[in-house]
Amino acid sequence: MAGDRRRSLPPGGAWGVGDIAGRLRQHSVIGLDTCVFIYHFEAHPRYLPLTQALLEGVQEGRWRAIASVLTVMELTVRPWQLGQPAVAREYEALLAHMPNLAITDVTRDVARQAAQFRAAFRLRPADALQVANAKVHGATAFVTNDRALEHLDPALQVVLLDDLL
Repeated sequence: MAGDRRRSLPPGGAWGVGDIAGRLRQHSVIGLDTCVFIYHFEAHPRYLPLTQALLEGVQEGRWRAIASVLTVMELTVRPWQLGQPAVAREYEALLAHMPNLAITDVTRDVARQAAQFRAAFRLRPADALQVANAKVHGATAFVTNDRALEHLDPALQVVLLDDLL
């Protein structure tokens, strides 16, 4: 399974790398929403080239990436529902061992920041926790495909995958 194209990050030349690199050039730490990993692991035909370029950049150290433990839950729920515990464990292991990706806990500071984001931007709890987690851990950009988050600037620059297509 680990050699499957859905889970591998091919070497250079992935389509979209220039667009992603350009949008994120002034950022050294970025937050990644769960959709980035879902699109990648499921080999979504529309987004796979973008997620390949993005995750390759993280692996190579172009960016340091932050994802919340909420991502582990959101990413593995479907395999658990389908009775595929090995897939759920593989997804979690891939996250845990990816170079330059930190899977961070939801701390009290993250909860406080999430409350402020919810109050200011009327975000759903999980979204507020995801973006707050990224911000508290030093991210200056957040990569997602959730248009409800695009108005967070200047708190956190939101980069929508759809805008890179």
